Amino acid sequence: MGLFGKSPERNPKEMVNEWSHKLRKEGYNLDRQIRAIQREEEKIKRSLKEAATKNDKQVCTILAKEIIRSRKAISKIYTSKAHLNSVQMQMKNQLATLRVAGSLAKSTEVMQAMQALIRLPEIANIMQEMSKEMMKAGIIEEMLDETMSSVEDEEEMEEAAQSEINLIKMNINFLYR
Repeated sequence: MGLFGKSPERNPKEMVNEWSHKLRKEGYNLDRQIRAIQREEEKIKRSLKEAATKNDKQVCTILAKEIIRSRKAISKIYTSKAHLNSVQMQMKNQLATLRVAGSLAKSTEVMQAMQALIRLPEIANIMQEMSKEMMKAGIIEEMLDETMSSVEDEEEMEEAAQSEINLIKMNINFLYR
């Protein structure tokens, strides 16, 4: 605690470094999840090959669907990882902007010239409004993406599962020749 109950302000660079570290750590966790899903997918492929040799179509279909779901999950995780990287880059960009703003604040001559040319409060308000609108658009876009991706088309799933079964059968036939 600082003087009169106020805590001292933290350095923005330290905060960005700390948050970047946390984001990188989450990225590593996402990588671990991807590898775990891929390991499970390999197990499912082996089970699918066994079921194909036994000619069990129902099990083959179920396992092929699981393979497709795992690939979709990996795709979503990669999307999340890209979002994390985007947030990290935005933080670094804002830090750079803060540094530029700090440099401008130190130079009174530059600030006086800027105030003579531009009215900063009006621009700041416009920039805040634009930022809010961009954030709203991003949230709406994310919601639409999640809604559309969660709606699964069964026909596409069946076709993909059938093509996966055919591929496995072709591999099995090739192995037994």
